Amino acid sequence: MGGVGMKRSVWVLVACGFVAAGCGAEQGGSGGATTTAAAALFDPCTQISEDALRAAGVDPATKVSGAGGVHQSGWEICSWAGHNFRLGVFSTGRSVAEFENKPGNVDFQDVIVAGRQGRQYRVEGATDDLDCDIVFPARQGAVALNIINSAIVDAAKLENPCVVAARTGEVIVPALPR
Repeated sequence: MGGVGMKRSVWVLVACGFVAAGCGAEQGGSGGATTTAAAALFDPCTQISEDALRAAGVDPATKVSGAGGVHQSGWEICSWAGHNFRLGVFSTGRSVAEFENKPGNVDFQDVIVAGRQGRQYRVEGATDDLDCDIVFPARQGAVALNIINSAIVDAAKLENPCVVAARTGEVIVPALPR
């Protein structure tokens, strides 16, 4: 498989594991409430500046809205490519507790990024040297960062994805809603 296709496939796979309801329609709840809540969510695609994205080490021109380009009900998702990684920013009305209670989300630990308390975790089955997630509470529910290292670069040449998440977060987290 070609490099870009592999990166996109890995991104969609991890993004689908990250989204609390899975990729696809939400289960339960009324459609009206979800639509209203989604309309009020922070939109990382439009509300994070290009200057901040560049400072975080990603190219604003590589923006992909949704999980692999597919909108997820109850979520605003955006991602951008960097040199050897992809940055995803997720916005939802769900709580941090829902992330913690979702089967498959494991190894939670407290972290502070840009002076803000968050919970770092990984998705079970994701390769440790490729993926890192950090979720932060927000009035709307939660916002999260996801770093996915390139699967086609020699792992010895890749930086720990949680180190990348902390570094990019220093620039991106101040733009996120509290």
